[in-house]
Amino acid sequence: MSTSLPRPASELAPVEFAYWVPNVSGGLVVSNLPQRTSHEPAYNIETAKAAEKAGFTYALSQVRYAASYGADAQHESTSFSLALLLATEKLKVIAAVHPYFWPPAVLAKWAATAQALTGDRLCLNVVSGWFKKEALDLGAQWLEHDERYEQSEEFIQILRGAWTTDHFAFQGKHFQVGDLNFRPQPDVLPEIFQGGNSTAARQMAGRVSDWYFMNGNTPEGVAEQVAQVGGYAAENGRAIKFGLNAFAVVRETEAEAVEVLDAIIANADADKVNDFGNAVKEAGQAAKDGKGMWADSEFKDLVQYNDGFRTGLIGTPEQVARRVLAYRLIGVDLVLLGFLHVKEEVEAFGESVIPRVRELEAELAALPEGTDPVAHLGLTEELAAALETLSRPGAVVPV
Repeated sequence: MSTSLPRPASELAPVEFAYWVPNVSGGLVVSNLPQRTSHEPAYNIETAKAAEKAGFTYALSQVRYAASYGADAQHESTSFSLALLLATEKLKVIAAVHPYFWPPAVLAKWAATAQALTGDRLCLNVVSGWFKKEALDLGAQWLEHDERYEQSEEFIQILRGAWTTDHFAFQGKHFQVGDLNFRPQPDVLPEIFQGGNSTAARQMAGRVSDWYFMNGNTPEGVAEQVAQVGGYAAENGRAIKFGLNAFAVVRETEAEAVEVLDAIIANADADKVNDFGNAVKEAGQAAKDGKGMWADSEFKDLVQYNDGFRTGLIGTPEQVARRVLAYRLIGVDLVLLGFLHVKEEVEAFGESVIPRVRELEAELAALPEGTDPVAHLGLTEELAAALETLSRPGAVVPV
């Protein structure tokens, strides 16, 4: 079994951090355990400022239009993202959008204006969608699973075409644009993120997206996605970056952190979790390969919407920092974090975990040539299966 890294640790850029913006009510877990967080604008503006100061590079605004699954109130993602951008100086904000709710050229114009207003800090997360009832209730056409990814790919092609090409025209299956001229075009194109676990989603990411978001997963599960999506991107002459969802519980002792996690799950709102699980599993299993997101998620995974507990950022600052480095070594560029008490835990993470991650990164960069960084960090057993996956023929891990 190979336990060597696919590239030297000295070549790794520092891992980046993002947080989930709580712009919908109910917090980041479907649990009756009290959460000191709020979906209101004032709270979120203060949180964004705190995150920027704490060392977070990105924030992701959620997209939900209708009351459902515990999110009984919600603020629209693009307008909310713009407010956070205007309240900060360096933070990049990723606005989640559904292609079936937007004419792509209209969103492209909105995004170009947002770039001009915010110093080029807007990003977009193109969400192909799982929430059929919401789409239909709002009057959108609902397509089959793989067709939704076709729709998203055309959507992204039009965004980029409008931002970069004079007299841009596009005739696709789902969208059409004729002789479009934008003035001004953005100086810096918004970064495009997407998620999805199916083969259709992975192949689309390799063709058109800047970033591929993964649900929470083990190192071995992450390595499999990094290798395959990296390969798809390489086949298209491209490189792609990887973001990983995680829910962090950082406490002074591991026992305290595990106790909090157990309490979250023990106090889960079972009806809402099960309703959400039934909806997303139906969407995931609709993929032709049956490998859509949440297809194998258990009840405890679904208490955190995007399987964040699976990533295992539960423990002391030292344990969590080393776990973050484990994922960085196998190709994760960005860790997207959810927290129980968002603002205060964003601040605490910036005080206790991010500085330790930076220390460990500097330590790895200074290792003598030939030193195994995995062994140096005590991660040999933890990463053995993941590194075996990355060493297989055809695996591509972007630098």
